[in-house]
Amino acid sequence: MPKGYWVSAYRTITDPEKLAAYSKLTARAVAAGGGRILVRGGRVEAHDAGIAERTVLIEFDSFEQAVATHESAAYQEALVALSDSVERDFRIIEGID
Repeated sequence: MPKGYWVSAYRTITDPEKLAAYSKLTARAVAAGGGRILVRGGRVEAHDAGIAERTVLIEFDSFEQAVATHESAAYQEALVALSDSVERDFRIIEGID
């Protein structure tokens, strides 16, 4: 069964404190959903139209698990904490195998 992934590429961060609160809540929601944080921040080398800002990659055992965790009450609470403090491209994608 193909794995599922959350991919977040941040364009701007206007309130680092809200992002920190979101990150703490998200880590709990992801763990409860069986996800594993593979990349959170760290060094970035951007190419083409890329932006060298925060990037996050989270792996789940399936696409369905990734979607269910996003829809969970725990993650929805994290989104409230994040509110309008960032602009990002957030995707849930299915792996190849």
